[in-house]
Amino acid sequence: MYLLRRTRRSLRQDRGLSPRAAATFSVRIELDDPVFEALVEDGKAERIGFEESAKLAWQRAGLRRLVTARRKYRVLDGAGESVVETAPVPPEALPRCLAAPSMLAHVAVEKFCDGLPLARIEDRLGRDGVPVDRGTLSRWMEALGATFGSTVVHAMRKDAMKTAFCIATDATGVSVQPERRPDRKRQDARRAHYLVQIADRDHIFFEFMPRETSAAIKERFEGFAGYVQADAKSVFDALFLPPEDDATDDDTTPTEVGCWAHARRKFWEATMAKSVVAREGLARIGRIFAIDETWRDKLPSEVRTLRDKHLRPHIDAFFAWVAPEYERVKDQRGPLRSALGYAVRQRGPLTRFLDDGRLALDNNRSERELRRIAVGRKAWLFVGSDDHGAATGHLFTMIASARLHGLDPEMYLRDVIRVLPHWPRERFLDLSPKYWLRTRARLVASELVRELGPLEVPPPAEEQAPAG
Repeated sequence: MYLLRRTRRSLRQDRGLSPRAAATFSVRIELDDPVFEALVEDGKAERIGFEESAKLAWQRAGLRRLVTARRKYRVLDGAGESVVETAPVPPEALPRCLAAPSMLAHVAVEKFCDGLPLARIEDRLGRDGVPVDRGTLSRWMEALGATFGSTVVHAMRKDAMKTAFCIATDATGVSVQPERRPDRKRQDARRAHYLVQIADRDHIFFEFMPRETSAAIKERFEGFAGYVQADAKSVFDALFLPPEDDATDDDTTPTEVGCWAHARRKFWEATMAKSVVAREGLARIGRIFAIDETWRDKLPSEVRTLRDKHLRPHIDAFFAWVAPEYERVKDQRGPLRSALGYAVRQRGPLTRFLDDGRLALDNNRSERELRRIAVGRKAWLFVGSDDHGAATGHLFTMIASARLHGLDPEMYLRDVIRVLPHWPRERFLDLSPKYWLRTRARLVASELVRELGPLEVPPPAEEQAPAG
């Protein structure tokens, strides 16, 4: 009897599935009662409708064989001879690839969104009767990522460096599969890094760096002069140094914004070491976060005014408290000195958020995005090479940016792969997740749904189509 009990919430869920589930293919099962059907036959009852409920079912029918039939023609050439001509091969993002756009998008999302290694995808395809080895899948993903990197992602990066107000950034490590030695002896994997860059609410980038150095960081921020929010890791220091050539008038030095979550974390570690001073610091920082949280839904101009009026006194009091406490313990080793020293050295970046209501107290959004790498590498362990690492970063970029703008990543990638070979190079930004809904609405739906074939490219959004 216990198993048959139903809560009101579960009943509501059964009666009305989500819009996404409702859009799936439906199978209807009509159930009759033999006793009442006999009464209907005798004219003693009548059918008045159905009482309906819904369940979610699963059918293994995802793969399709896409047949491209190019028309053949028999024509006469200039000499009057009969020749056979065939309709040309339509342009594709990956020419001569076995996978159609939908298949490429499906594999990319399974690995880079859902965290499945290619070995498991290979096994699943095999169970569906399609023996595609993981080496082929890897080549598909590397070619697709490189194509995105030189087209859509390149346009997104130019847009971010030109228009972004603040870029939040952080990095995490990843292993690179070692090259096979001639003597076939085992060698360790190399360590590389992925740098995440969140450009406002517009784009998210994952940049592969074979080595995490100051020069590599500066290269990824070249030309950007806005705010950069990061932790106090030493490799980021080079971003905020003034240019060596003072004769140049064009100062593209970013402005550093600190992270209060990192400061809080250090005080928490010291609190775990039974430090009463650290507990006091933790309480002060918690008060700062709690006060700022109350203004989350207000306009940036209002937030700046409220912060200046109500939050700045708490900030000033915190640093007035930190300075003498640090002087007492600066010659002692331990987590308390580390926490207090971090706050003292980072006072400028930590107070920068008071300058503009659009700036956040913490850089947690960067760490949340890096979880995509952290979760994925537990399954796929490493990238095959530097080229594969760069291509992987571009695929992470496309998927993370799609989710940032509320797009279904698999449907978005499928459509962009379909459209990309037809699209003008100077307008690749139109295909980015930020502008995709606007672009998709101007495409011919019947052409977009076909995975191959001609596609009409609409004029730029700024221009009007010619009359008549």
